[in-house]
Amino acid sequence: MSNKVGFISLGCPKALVDSERILTQLKLDGYDIVPTYADADVVVVNTCGFIDSAKQESLDAISEAVAENGRVIVTGCMGRGEDAERIRTANPSVLSVTGPAAYEEVVGAVHEYVPPTRERDPFIDLVPGTGLRLTPRHYAYLKISEGCNHRCRFCIIPSMRGDLVSRPIGDVMAEAEGLVRSGVRELLVISQDTSAYGVDLKYRSGFWDGRPLKTNLHSLCNALGELGAWVRLHYVYPYPHVDDIIPLMAEGRILPYLDIPFQHGSPAVLKRMRRPAAAEKVLDRIARWRSTVPDLTLRSTFIVGFPGETEAEFEELLAFLREARLDRVGCFQYSPVAGAAANDLPDPVPEAVKEERWARFMEVQQAISEEKQQAKVGRWVEVLIDEVDENGAVGRSRGDAPEIDGRVFLDGVTGLSPGDLVEAEVTAADAYDLWAG
Repeated sequence: MSNKVGFISLGCPKALVDSERILTQLKLDGYDIVPTYADADVVVVNTCGFIDSAKQESLDAISEAVAENGRVIVTGCMGRGEDAERIRTANPSVLSVTGPAAYEEVVGAVHEYVPPTRERDPFIDLVPGTGLRLTPRHYAYLKISEGCNHRCRFCIIPSMRGDLVSRPIGDVMAEAEGLVRSGVRELLVISQDTSAYGVDLKYRSGFWDGRPLKTNLHSLCNALGELGAWVRLHYVYPYPHVDDIIPLMAEGRILPYLDIPFQHGSPAVLKRMRRPAAAEKVLDRIARWRSTVPDLTLRSTFIVGFPGETEAEFEELLAFLREARLDRVGCFQYSPVAGAAANDLPDPVPEAVKEERWARFMEVQQAISEEKQQAKVGRWVEVLIDEVDENGAVGRSRGDAPEIDGRVFLDGVTGLSPGDLVEAEVTAADAYDLWAG
C-alpha cells in the first residue's frame, strides 16, 4: 500500500499549474492522492496571498486541515516573509511552510513526514506523460514564465514570486505538443506577464520540431498555432509588440481573444499605480486591433478606489469604459495588501465611496455587455463543450475562457461529450451567457 496525500489548491491558474506539478511528482514517487482528510496521511495546502480576502481563505483552509487531519504542509504565495510567520502563529503544528513554486521543497517535506513505503512500479503507477492535471481533459493551462519585472504599487507578486524567468521555448512547445496529443483542445497561455516572455533570455533561440524558434511571444504563438488546438492568451500587458500578435488572430492561428489587465482609464491613476500604459494610446490601439480582427474579444480587470482617486479621475475611467467597449470586464474595490507600496500613498478613498463607484462602474459595463451579447443573437458560433447532463450541454465560445467568462447553453442537445467542438446558432443572450441550438 502506498501512502496517501490530500491536496488543497487555492488561487489563480498559475498556482493551479504549481499544484499539478507537485501532484505529478508525488504520484511518480508512489503516493496516492485522496479527496478526503480522513484518508490522508498528510495534507498539502497550496495558498494564495494576492489580496487580504485570499489570504484569509488560505488561513481558513489551513486551520480546517489542521483540525480535520492534524498533519499539514503549507506552500504557495503565503509561504514567505510575514505571511509565513502568520501561518505558523495561527497554526503552530504545521509541519512545513514553503513559498510559491517550491516544488522540490514541498515534495521533500512530504517524503520527510510520510516516507514512501515502496518503489514506484511503472506497471501500476500509471502517470500520463503530460503529468497529473486538475483541469478537465479537454483544456489545460500552459505556464510560459514565472515572476514579473514590474513594480506596480498595489501588487506584491514580485516579492512572492521574484523577477521574470521565462521557460525555454523548446520546453514550452514540447509540453504543449504533448498536451494536444493527450486530447487537449484548448491551451490557456498564462504567466505573470505574458507579453514579456523571453525578455530575460534576450529572445535567444530554442529548438522545436528540428527548427530554431526565437524565445518571444510572437514566435511562441505562431508555433502554438500549428498544433490544431484553441490557443488563448491571458495576462497580456499592452506593450507595443502585442500589435504583432493581432495578424495571427486574423489568420486563425490563435483565438481572437486578449486578456489585458488595464486596471484603470485615467493616466494620472495609472502613473500612481506605476502601470506601464497610457489610456489614450490604448484606445487608439484597440480601434486598430478591431479593424484587423472585428470579432476580437477583449477581457480586462479594473480597480476603483485606488488611493488618491478623485471623482474626475473616476469619470475618466467610465469614459474609457464607454469608448473601449470591452467584452468581458471584472472590477475590484482597492484594498490594502500587506507589503504593497500603495499602502504609503496619501488620500485613501473612503469605503462608502469605493462601493458607490464600483456600483456605477458595473452599471456602465453591464449595459455594454448586454448590448454586445444581444448583437450575437442569430449568429452561428463555434462552441467547445465543457459539460453534458440531462438538460443538454454547456460549453464556451471562442470569446469565453473557462471559470471567468460566460457560457453557452445548448438546452436539449444530445449526443455530445466534453471536448467536442460544434457549431450552434445563438437564440438568446443575457449580459454574460448565451443560449444556442
